[in-house]
Amino acid sequence: MDDSDYGSQDARSHWKPNKLIRYPDVFVWPPQVTAILKWLPGYIFPWGVFYGLLATFVWVFLTPSVARMQVFALDWVGLIALRNAGLLILIVGTQHYWLYIRRAQNTDFKYNRKWPDSVNSGFTFDTQIKDNLFWTFCFGLPIWTAWECVTLWAFTNGWIGGLDIAAHPIWFAVFWFFVPLLHEFHFYCVHRLIHWPPLYNRVHKVHHRNVNPGPWSGISMHPVEHLIYFSGFLYYWILPAHPLLMMHHSLMVGLSPAQGHTGFDRVVTGRERSLHLPYYAHYLHHRLFEVNYADGTIPLDKWFGSFHDGSPEADDALRARRIKLGQRRMKETP
Repeated sequence: MDDSDYGSQDARSHWKPNKLIRYPDVFVWPPQVTAILKWLPGYIFPWGVFYGLLATFVWVFLTPSVARMQVFALDWVGLIALRNAGLLILIVGTQHYWLYIRRAQNTDFKYNRKWPDSVNSGFTFDTQIKDNLFWTFCFGLPIWTAWECVTLWAFTNGWIGGLDIAAHPIWFAVFWFFVPLLHEFHFYCVHRLIHWPPLYNRVHKVHHRNVNPGPWSGISMHPVEHLIYFSGFLYYWILPAHPLLMMHHSLMVGLSPAQGHTGFDRVVTGRERSLHLPYYAHYLHHRLFEVNYADGTIPLDKWFGSFHDGSPEADDALRARRIKLGQRRMKETP
């Protein structure tokens, strides 16, 4: 499969898709029924179905019983930590192995044609992969697990609102459908927060060292950022929900960042087949920093003036904003 059929190289020899980034006409007024119907299959397949089925499997077969989780104990908390570690190794590790160790498709569809440096003093342990594994497993995994376990413990003791699926099937289905959008909205809000200069310089900068990201860059973050990023569990402390809905959300926040950080636009699955990874917007965020704080369906970046669609005109607009900001800061400096 020739990646030139789908994209071309820009002025810096980075590969970029031929199609500009655009939001689907979902959050517009008046509602565009035809556009929504065209958007739905891509929203549901493959990732919506994948994480929905994975959440069901994990809840039924890989989660301790409700009775056991009513008493906070290290045994079942440890089992969930091991389960989450196994999922990271299986899902994120598979992507890293296929794309970066085996290099099964070489640099085809890779945004940055260079491979991550084997030695880079800007990273912990002077290596990007060791840096990413350290921050993911030493801080990301335990903080993700802690948020999940506290929420499950509160659910099983009836301290936060439960939901009977049989009694409220419509609400359950609606909530299930909106879980990815809820995650997208929360991610945008916390992402803008950690780009506030005091937090960026002390916290978020750890993640942004990954200018040429890979799958393990997804939740490679400072522990303070992990606390903020995984705070989406708080929605389930307020809204009436079944633990299965929380599990759906949990797996998305813990595992899906790998997809957004592969650094590839497509994964080749056959001679003439490929799986599209629609995360060029987030790659541009890692490269340009001040754009595309969210990606997906809700046009929050467009509404708040931080959208970059991948075009030369967007590059020019970003340069103009930076010049204007620099001039303003010079005037404010005594």
